[in-house]
Amino acid sequence: MCPKHRAGCRSMKAPLPENEDLRLQALRSYRILDSPPESQFDDVAALAANICGAPIAMVSLVDADRQWFKAKTGLTASEMSRDVAFCAHAILQRDLFIVPDATKDERFSANPLVTAAPNIRFYAAAPLIAPDGYALGTLCVIDHVPRNLSDQQQQALRVLSSQLVSQLEARRTKSDLERVTAESEEAAESLRASEEFKSRLIACSRDCIKVLDLEGRLVFMNEGGKEVLEICDVAPFLNSSWIDFWQGEDREAARAAVEAARAGKTGRFVGYFATRITGQPRWWDIVVSPILDARGQPERILALSRDVTEHKQDEKALREAHQFNKEIIQGAAEGIIVYDSELRYQLFNPFMERLTGKPAVELLGKPAPEVFPALRESGIEGMLKRALQGEVVYVPDVLIRMHSAGGRDVWESCTFAPHFDSQGKIVGVIGLVRDVTERHLAEETFRSIVIGTASTTGIDFFPSLARHMATALRVRYAFITSCDDRKHAQALAFWKGDGFGENFEFDIADTPCMKVLEGEVCHYQEGLQQLFPLDKGLADWGAQSYLGVPMLDRAGRVIGHIALLDDKPMERDARAIDLVKIFAARAVAELKRQRAEAELQAALEQVQVLQKKLEAENVYLQEEIRREHNFEEIVGNSSILLEVLRRIETVAPTDSTVLILGETGSGKELIARAIHSHSNRKHRPLVKVNCGAIPTGLVESELFGHMKGAFTGALERRTGRFELADGGTLFLDEISELPLDTQVKLLRVLQEHEFEPVGSSRTIKVNVRIIAASNRDLEKAIQEGRFRADLYYRLNVLPMTLPALRHRRSDIPLLTAFFVGRFSRQFCKQITGIAQDTMDLLSRYDWPGNIRELQNVIERAVVLSRGPVLKLGRDLLPVSPGDAAFGDEAVTAIGINGDHAENTAGYSSLEEVEKRHIMDVLRQTEWIIEGPRGAAKILALHPNTLRSRMKKLGIERISIDASPATKYRSHEAS
Repeated sequence: MCPKHRAGCRSMKAPLPENEDLRLQALRSYRILDSPPESQFDDVAALAANICGAPIAMVSLVDADRQWFKAKTGLTASEMSRDVAFCAHAILQRDLFIVPDATKDERFSANPLVTAAPNIRFYAAAPLIAPDGYALGTLCVIDHVPRNLSDQQQQALRVLSSQLVSQLEARRTKSDLERVTAESEEAAESLRASEEFKSRLIACSRDCIKVLDLEGRLVFMNEGGKEVLEICDVAPFLNSSWIDFWQGEDREAARAAVEAARAGKTGRFVGYFATRITGQPRWWDIVVSPILDARGQPERILALSRDVTEHKQDEKALREAHQFNKEIIQGAAEGIIVYDSELRYQLFNPFMERLTGKPAVELLGKPAPEVFPALRESGIEGMLKRALQGEVVYVPDVLIRMHSAGGRDVWESCTFAPHFDSQGKIVGVIGLVRDVTERHLAEETFRSIVIGTASTTGIDFFPSLARHMATALRVRYAFITSCDDRKHAQALAFWKGDGFGENFEFDIADTPCMKVLEGEVCHYQEGLQQLFPLDKGLADWGAQSYLGVPMLDRAGRVIGHIALLDDKPMERDARAIDLVKIFAARAVAELKRQRAEAELQAALEQVQVLQKKLEAENVYLQEEIRREHNFEEIVGNSSILLEVLRRIETVAPTDSTVLILGETGSGKELIARAIHSHSNRKHRPLVKVNCGAIPTGLVESELFGHMKGAFTGALERRTGRFELADGGTLFLDEISELPLDTQVKLLRVLQEHEFEPVGSSRTIKVNVRIIAASNRDLEKAIQEGRFRADLYYRLNVLPMTLPALRHRRSDIPLLTAFFVGRFSRQFCKQITGIAQDTMDLLSRYDWPGNIRELQNVIERAVVLSRGPVLKLGRDLLPVSPGDAAFGDEAVTAIGINGDHAENTAGYSSLEEVEKRHIMDVLRQTEWIIEGPRGAAKILALHPNTLRSRMKKLGIERISIDASPATKYRSHEAS
């Protein structure tokens, strides 16, 4: 303190509040004076300075002769004299103490703090009033200019003052909890030492314990007794009179003791009995007492003999022996219980009587689960049954509902061990019980308040918050909800007292939450079910009281709430409400963060799905671009073809399924392309699937796609043809080749417009138009069981039958000219015309392979042509029966090299023509399939499709060593 301040102090005297001694005593009970800085107090001082716009702010505690600063900002001093302290005046107030201009206030105008540094002109303070009503100090702000505080700043100063008091209380509570924890640990150690001592005491006992029948005959003797009496085998003495073991006066004393025990009393005497083997003299203090049955009647006699040879005259030793049983059982500082084999109470010591409020006389002989049903609910009954099986069961902490004398819940630490009879048979259970309720609650409160939810985020935040709120505020239920429409609420976490319950949704109308979700803080101290009779959940929970706090975002909009319910009345606690408000603000931030994260994740997943779909479409379209289309336009002007074109114009604008029927090579794919290009889907892809070219095991994967790992070899996700064609058209060629199981799934897609990829449970919806084609008689296939009738009817909505080329012979010249021009450009040939006899020959031929066969013949002729006029050699075309141009002369089907000539007396089958044609092209390309000079290029087929056709037609490449000039030939399966 500076000299000016000291000088001023001598001329000033701070006012004192009433009960100053009690106030100082309350202040020092917090043990905070001269303690190190703590961030939570520094934060409040800085926040007060920031809110009030003041350069100086302090958390001041007023001691007897000084004011000491626990926290400060804008000030270097750590304390100053109480006589000059403004805070000495502020603690006399119950609300804010404000000095707008100290130079004009006669109380402070001469104060050295005003006339010199720090030159206080403005002072405002909120007293720190403890729960017992004493003002411990102040939260004050100081400025160098005269001013005042706004209403908002004044209210903020009050709130921060209340928060500081809460922090002081929490700090003292934490200190008390640490002290209680240390004391609990010390007590636990004492109990453990006591238990260990008693165990050693029993294990090392040298007493002789005998059980007699009511006639005084020996029934049982413990191992310790046999050892001290030097009896190796007790069998010869069993059922013998124990009274006759004694001599002289001791025998009469023994008889009197047995008679007393038989009458329900205790007999006692000191007798002499030498050891059996060495004959050493021993004096024994014998206590003979009855063993009572459940009715309290003697059923056996217990004779306890203690060697008192060395202490015969010592009364203290005699009293200890007499009280031995009572000290262990009745005087124990923990519960001792003995159950029989039916879990009926046999012993219930005074500790348990005090704990439960039940006298032993009311319990003995009754089954434990019937007396205390909570033992069954808490699992204690099951643990007792395990002990009956021979297991020692240790239960660290278990909650037993309403198990105390006052009806409160009790936390117990239990040990259950089997109780054996003399034959080693389990006849019951011995239980040791410790009441650890206070320790458990202290630990739970410590964890809840100190640790709380400070470091919890993500999906664990709301369950952790609900649990800690319920535990800290000692209520039964707590739940946190999300609500945006003020009509329905969705629970984010639900704590039901003994664990987490399932989350639930509910309508907020007619519930205690209704006003909360309108932005109000609602508290109902009791009678909750009567206030809201339509809320049946309150009755199910047994709820009697309620506290609800809204969760408000920055715009003041309610997005959820925190609700606390209890099955007993709940007093209104302003600090508890403030605590819930603080956690509600944090819950809002976490909920907004989780929502933003979920929206971001959903958007990312959607982008990924679209990206994969576009990539798959791009891959497919790139494959299509790399292929050469056989038909650029439909060629012909026959009436039957024009009728087909008119039909295309009719059906194309619709989304109905089209079934195209026609022979192989009649142009079904070209018609499908025409339908698609004239439909509303022309800007989306036309996806083609050749059902006959796909291996059976991969048909489903090709159509519907598969997930990564769906089967062996599925190394990544594959997009199916249906998904690729979404929004466009799917052309299913050779539909009759689909396996029956795939036909069933295809039918579902046609009906429901949805499917699941292989290996996925996620349903994908698609908008696809189906165009199917087949060169087979589907109705015959249905009769033969190779095609489903229901699928046929679903496909046969708009059937179109394409004419064979032999039925439109007038189009052959146009098609021939089209193909000649096309292949001339492809192979760089200068062909300007077609010989008339060639055109006549082509027009007369029946073309079993239709347009495809015509295309292949023209392509071959162009390749082999040597002049500008195309002439068709006799070896390039089979003839129909009765063709006058060739008469009966046999022609070769494949005659370029004469390798494999075959005489035909009539028509060849379509498969034979196709097979011969493929083999002819393979010979031309020297069996090269792929590449610009490969057979697949000439045949306008995908290489895999060509290989599939070769396998189907039995075409194989076989080396023949005996014929080096002809290196390869075809092998046809018989």
